[in-house]
Amino acid sequence: MIDCSVIIPVFNSAGSLNELYNRIDKVFSDIKKSFEIIFIDDGSTDESWNVIRKIKLDTNNSNIIGIKLSKNFGQHNAVFCGLENAQGNMVITIDDDLQIPPEEIPKLLKTFEEKKCELVYGYFKKKHHSVFRNFGSWYIKKTGKMLNKAPGEGSSFRVLSRNLTEQILKHAQEFVYIDELLLWYTNDIAFVQVEHLSRKHHKSGYSTIKLFQITFNLMIYYTAVPLKMMIYGGFSFALISFFVGLYYIVKKIFFHHTPPGYTSIIVAILFSTSVIIFSLGIIGEYLHRIYKVQNKKPPFSIKEKI
Repeated sequence: MIDCSVIIPVFNSAGSLNELYNRIDKVFSDIKKSFEIIFIDDGSTDESWNVIRKIKLDTNNSNIIGIKLSKNFGQHNAVFCGLENAQGNMVITIDDDLQIPPEEIPKLLKTFEEKKCELVYGYFKKKHHSVFRNFGSWYIKKTGKMLNKAPGEGSSFRVLSRNLTEQILKHAQEFVYIDELLLWYTNDIAFVQVEHLSRKHHKSGYSTIKLFQITFNLMIYYTAVPLKMMIYGGFSFALISFFVGLYYIVKKIFFHHTPPGYTSIIVAILFSTSVIIFSLGIIGEYLHRIYKVQNKKPPFSIKEKI
């Protein structure tokens, strides 16, 4: 079996791919481990796929794999595609922009082998992103940490065991969030500090809107928080409506300060609305579970593989 599979999701990174490949190749030559590199072109609009083709042609190496997805499915879905095609005993994921130097890979592998854990994350003392991107990343991590008791220190630079890789592949669905799947199966996790550099080539594909969409999808697909908010909100509103209605009933009976018909209308509206909201929350809980079982739309579609 190959020692390591390196998965690289690619999006508009034509300018960095050759350098990234050469540096990864040198790293594994130095540490004397067999490896394969899996490039997943996630709907790039530049020359990324042609660059991947050229790397494959020039090296004539069967351990260089290029996969072109039919459209942009998102980084995590692209990584999931790479995991399905990885053959290595250890599986490494790394970004395509060279902000994480490939020379940091031995740190990950050393920690993985010494601690004999299932998952090692590289984390950064300082991230060289824009203010908005740093805030978005921080918000996603804090949300995961608060909702799912996640460590909150993860990154896209990680190494997985073969066993853990095979476990998370059982969870193919339209929206994939790799870290949530990993944390579902293991808490045998280690962390190692790695360097994070400024971006040299293309701009980040993560806009503020995309980061917000990821957070929203994360809450919908991997938590029941919005549904629980509906239930608790409906119950709270029903309780408040009860006391408001009681107030108007007392006011009507003892003080006669309300116009005819007003009390019955306001009580009926408030109570019926709260009951409807509460009922929708309960129905939503059932729909949430049915949807998770029935939604079999694949997380990606492959257009070409070389």
